[in-house]
Amino acid sequence: MHAVVIEQSGNTTIVRGAGELDAFAAPDLASAFHDVRGAASVLADLSRVSFMDSTALGAIVRGVRALGEEGARVQVVLPHGTARRIFEITTLDRALPVAATRQAALEALEA
Repeated sequence: MHAVVIEQSGNTTIVRGAGELDAFAAPDLASAFHDVRGAASVLADLSRVSFMDSTALGAIVRGVRALGEEGARVQVVLPHGTARRIFEITTLDRALPVAATRQAALEALEA
């Protein structure tokens, strides 16, 4: 089971994923990143993700990069535990603008 929702916190638009993000969830992720295009700052909150496969990871990376290329400030809150492992294996935890917590990401975006 998964959920992908768009929220607002001050001037930051949040794409929040939860549950198991896999090939079935990837279209929802891609759609959410498309829907937030034009936002000045975007937070991808993955802190509630329990599982992630490479298809979902690809959708997140494409979404984050597209937003950045359009001039948006972007931060990614990574999950803890096993879901984070895919970021570490691919070293995307070093290549993407990541934050340890949602609050830290929001502070970085508003700075």
